[in-house]
Amino acid sequence: MLDKIKESFTKFSDRNAFYFQNKYYTYSDLAQRVSNIRSVLNSTVQPDEKVIGLLIKNNIETYSGILGIQFAGYGYVPINPENPVERNREVINQAEIKTIITGVVDDEIKHICENLDIKIVAVSTLENVPINLELPDVGDDSLAYIFFTSGSTGKPKGVPITRANVKSFFESFQRLGYSIDENDRYLQMFELTFDLSVGCYVIPLSLGCCVYPVPDDGIKFANIYSVLEDHKITFAWFVPSVLAYLRPYFEEMNFPDLKYSLFCGEALYEELTKEWLKCTPNGKVINAYGPTEATIFCMIYNWDEENGYSKSYNGMVCIGKEMDSTKILIVDDNNIPVKPGETGELCLSGSQVTPGYWRNEENNRTAFFKHNLDGKETIFYKTGDLAFLDKEGDCFYIGRKDFQVKIQGFRVELSEIEHHVRTFTNIPNVCVIPYQDKNGSTVLHLFIEGFNGNGSEIIEHLNTKVPFYMIPVGVTSVQAFPLNQNGKVDRKKLLLLLNT
Repeated sequence: MLDKIKESFTKFSDRNAFYFQNKYYTYSDLAQRVSNIRSVLNSTVQPDEKVIGLLIKNNIETYSGILGIQFAGYGYVPINPENPVERNREVINQAEIKTIITGVVDDEIKHICENLDIKIVAVSTLENVPINLELPDVGDDSLAYIFFTSGSTGKPKGVPITRANVKSFFESFQRLGYSIDENDRYLQMFELTFDLSVGCYVIPLSLGCCVYPVPDDGIKFANIYSVLEDHKITFAWFVPSVLAYLRPYFEEMNFPDLKYSLFCGEALYEELTKEWLKCTPNGKVINAYGPTEATIFCMIYNWDEENGYSKSYNGMVCIGKEMDSTKILIVDDNNIPVKPGETGELCLSGSQVTPGYWRNEENNRTAFFKHNLDGKETIFYKTGDLAFLDKEGDCFYIGRKDFQVKIQGFRVELSEIEHHVRTFTNIPNVCVIPYQDKNGSTVLHLFIEGFNGNGSEIIEHLNTKVPFYMIPVGVTSVQAFPLNQNGKVDRKKLLLLLNT
């Protein structure tokens, strides 16, 4: 990855690399900032440090910090100051962070690091040094970054991704054959502790493109609209929830410059896909799949109705086939492969998959298993996602394994109920959530965004579509679904509404 970015620094030095707050920063500007950070890290960081903490902000200093850390030969760990201090301290302790980079030393960073033996490097105070773009003398198995995701124990779990993992992703992405070069303009809408953000700087900076991060101030979805329109974005990555919030404005939207809309992070719905394509008359839709553990994404489906690529299941667009560096396996509860058409847990192997959770052998024992593939013992990662393959080898996501519940002994796919509600109401944001009633029985509750009708009408419709045990016991309309910091629907917060 760094070798390609180095080429961009020299080949496209006068071209724009980033746009923040009405100001462009060239590749030359970025190279200078990266060199400044690299210089101070190489002169002050102790030899035993493997990762550097990075207090993330939506600014040029943060992106310079990411690259400066990696050009210095270290991995980075993003720390969001908006997260609880206790959680950030847990991340610092788990990753054994001794140095943190920040734009300025302010009260936020002081509070996080209070009583911790942490060296703070303020990027704003660094003086210019001679530009140094030499590649660091580190192996491919060294860390590129560690992202900490939520853990079932209440403590975040670290997902280490190596430089080889990122390189493999980039090479696999290039082989997909999308038309991208230095003239493209890339949208970056993701918060920087969300791994999809990595692809939104790795790919464009490796090709000499300009990156347009979405401003934090104001309403995020309105800002996305503005950036797409004002800067004639040509390649955009989204979480599908974005479409639901932009949908009221579809009729006035027209983005003729947008060549590709890539969706990842949650299920993409067929109905919204078709409506969005009317806003992008020259565009294509890419549905991508992949957990943090498999480096950004590792499966692709190119939606193309005209040429017969419009498969879906329960209204969710197909996730297609694995990229070159990935092997998939769908297994039953005993890790035995199931037949085409049968549902099982989607498992991943290949050079994009993490070597294992950060110092967490208990999670590694449950999340990884060995399987004989083509005569070779291969390690697979269990995603927790349910899926099946059709006869043509295309993969269909059904839902989370933990979204599959048993009610009165029957196995229930929540996505099937949601599909019927979505079709009946023509409302995209629908969630069916299981919970325990006062008798200790598992029951279902339907949440639907902006529904002005009578909930009993939905129940009557579901009675004609699904068995009795799949009927929700209640329907709640909310003005807007709560979202987590990555733009996904926060199901835990919806569940809390039942107790208020």
